Amino acid sequence: MNIDYRNILIKNQHTFHPVVEFDANKERFFLFDFTSNNRELTADIIEDAEKFREYIESKLKTAGCRLGIGGYAEHRTVYSRSGVFDADKDEEEPRRLHLATDIWGKAGTPVFAPLGGMVHSVAYNDQFGDYGATVVLLHQLEGCSFYTLYGHMSLRDIRHLTSGQYVVRGAEIAHFGEPHENGHWPPHLHFQVILDIGMYAGDYPGVCKYSEKEQYLKNCPDPDLILQMNRYILN
Repeated sequence: MNIDYRNILIKNQHTFHPVVEFDANKERFFLFDFTSNNRELTADIIEDAEKFREYIESKLKTAGCRLGIGGYAEHRTVYSRSGVFDADKDEEEPRRLHLATDIWGKAGTPVFAPLGGMVHSVAYNDQFGDYGATVVLLHQLEGCSFYTLYGHMSLRDIRHLTSGQYVVRGAEIAHFGEPHENGHWPPHLHFQVILDIGMYAGDYPGVCKYSEKEQYLKNCPDPDLILQMNRYILN
């Protein structure tokens, strides 16, 4: 049976709690571009966690925005900074296509459950460029199950969450982590929707090979179906 998750999510959008709180009447999101079109992002910036963080903070400050956003289905150059995304063999294709929406802001920014569910799994994916502290929630909506993944969180958050623990809509579940605990990235939330997580626990590919784009984007629909933030991007 083919389940129309897109329509189910759209139909229930009015019930979702903001994943990151913002004032829709006053605030706008700065749209980040991490593709090869962004000539400002030099290798020198990308490969240095502190310079990368300074770049993010500078762009937000200049734009007058507290938060930045972007990344879904974006073919990114920034993953060259980590061997996590490299191919197993030199002649094979590396992973570069992002499967989630990133929300960029200050470390410690609270993250909330958009709808009720259960903690599926937590993990500390502690490699340079990986998720760092990670939370995965399991949800049911109109009898259909799916998952949301929260990457680059604070270590203190996953110490208080256990598999099988119930989470209510709007519960504060995590916070943007510092670089030393979030995979050495500037503070942000990697928010991903996953329909079939398979045998993964506390993890799921957030980046795929471009040649595998179709199958992964089908299994990881646009997070803005839940976030509803793209309408507030700074023009």
